[in-house]
Amino acid sequence: MSIDWAALGQVFGISLAVTVGFVGVFTLGILGTSRKPQQAEAGTDTAATASAAPAPAGGAFGPARAGAYLCFALCAAAVAYGINLIVA
Repeated sequence: MSIDWAALGQVFGISLAVTVGFVGVFTLGILGTSRKPQQAEAGTDTAATASAAPAPAGGAFGPARAGAYLCFALCAAAVAYGINLIVA
């Protein structure tokens, strides 16, 4: 029995890269959905910001949230592709 070490190394390297990439994309999705608008700017009074109206829905965080949903869609597509490879 002979082991093809080059092929084994390629499988290991690609698996490691895909796993790190998958976790990174999912982490970006989590970060994008967990961002909250900052109520206080540097040097402002906290009492004045406590009575300030909340930020409108979406606002400046709309693109961040859309990017997060795109990251989650990429993760779901990768999982669906993996299931397709196993089932086929």
